[in-house]
Amino acid sequence: MNINYEYYKIFYYAAKNRSFSRTAKVLLTNQPNITRVIKILEGELGCTLFNRMKNGVTLTPEGEILYEHISKAVELITEGEDEISKANDLQSGTVTISVTETALHGVMLPLLNEFHERYPGIKIKLLNHSTPQALTALKSGIANLAVVTTPINTEGSLNFHKLREFRELIICSTKLKDLAKRTLTLEELCSHPIISLNRNTRTYDFYSDFFFQHGIDFQPDIEVATADQIMPLVKSNLGIGLIPEPMAQSGDVYILKTDEEFPKRSIVLAENADKKLNAAATEIQKMILKKCNMFANAEI
Repeated sequence: MNINYEYYKIFYYAAKNRSFSRTAKVLLTNQPNITRVIKILEGELGCTLFNRMKNGVTLTPEGEILYEHISKAVELITEGEDEISKANDLQSGTVTISVTETALHGVMLPLLNEFHERYPGIKIKLLNHSTPQALTALKSGIANLAVVTTPINTEGSLNFHKLREFRELIICSTKLKDLAKRTLTLEELCSHPIISLNRNTRTYDFYSDFFFQHGIDFQPDIEVATADQIMPLVKSNLGIGLIPEPMAQSGDVYILKTDEEFPKRSIVLAENADKKLNAAATEIQKMILKKCNMFANAEI
């Protein structure tokens, strides 16, 4: 049986209002049209749905059975339409962003605060990932957007927008502060214990490539899982730390200079070209690019 959904919708409102005339006003149509649709529906179902009375209508036993089922369906559909409307109006919804530590501190924190204040009904889910993990989450649809740090593999269906550049800092504690008075060679630097992110990160690969280009085998003495672990280890005199500039904190540490500078790196917004963004993700994407427009759409 293939009956137009609109017929069931009209039946639902007629049963709820117990009047064809009131139903016509609610649905912005006329009473003869309501009467015509109900007759068609009764013909299709092979039963009478309403008892016609002078001051309105009541449901027949068959009408009661149908209303019990139709009311659930119409109300669920209406709830779904309302939720979509609210999501499109940014009153509700969820945006999931996979972000690296450096990108969080270097770009996202003030933007997330502004977005949350502007759209308090939107739920924000942050996934703390390395760059490779973040891009995998984006490709698989787990995340709507990813904000990561270079180096990255730009092949595939992902689009990238450069948001800002930064450099690596080389930091030491007060115990080694005399080193900050002069420029060190990379060989001198590596004669001291080195603390860096671990070899499962693109940052480690970046360090390793840099030192290799200058004929040095990069072998840090302490490898950590997250960049926020580097600063307390340096302050505890466990070695010289290599840390992305957005993660550095002032106080009790000294910045060292070397005769060879690390190349600049970038914080990048990544999108999956194969997946359409929801309204919330589209809005925060626009905010990110607007705030970082000096580098937006630049080459990676």
